[in-house]
Amino acid sequence: MDTAGLEILGEEECLRLLADVPVGRIVYIDRALPAIQPVNFVVHGQSVVIRTAARSRLAIAATGTVVAFEVDEFNDNCVRHGWSVVAVGRAGQVTDDQELASVRQRGLRPWAPGTREYYLRVDIEIISGRRLRHADAPAGP
Repeated sequence: MDTAGLEILGEEECLRLLADVPVGRIVYIDRALPAIQPVNFVVHGQSVVIRTAARSRLAIAATGTVVAFEVDEFNDNCVRHGWSVVAVGRAGQVTDDQELASVRQRGLRPWAPGTREYYLRVDIEIISGRRLRHADAPAGP
């Protein structure tokens, strides 16, 4: 437990939860200001991969920089419980042919229309998570 009474999640649990949700938020710097963008993604090894357009603000601003990536799940129906996972790492374009083929097989489909053939990989260097579980809440994710 941390000082706020939240359960601290281990790395393995954080990675499992990260892979279980379809949407996350990437945090990066765009024109000297913080930017947060919801994205669909896949977990590929120890990385998060996002498919975007090569000239998108995300691709231009995040490539080659340190970013944060966050996923969560909360439920406030009768019993408050939920969790949050934050991963931090360097973002870069997937350019290796073998890795690109492997990532494409994961079936990551962009939401937005248009060409989205830029795969942005966030190599996870730090991952942490917390879970809030009310005393009456059932155990589980």
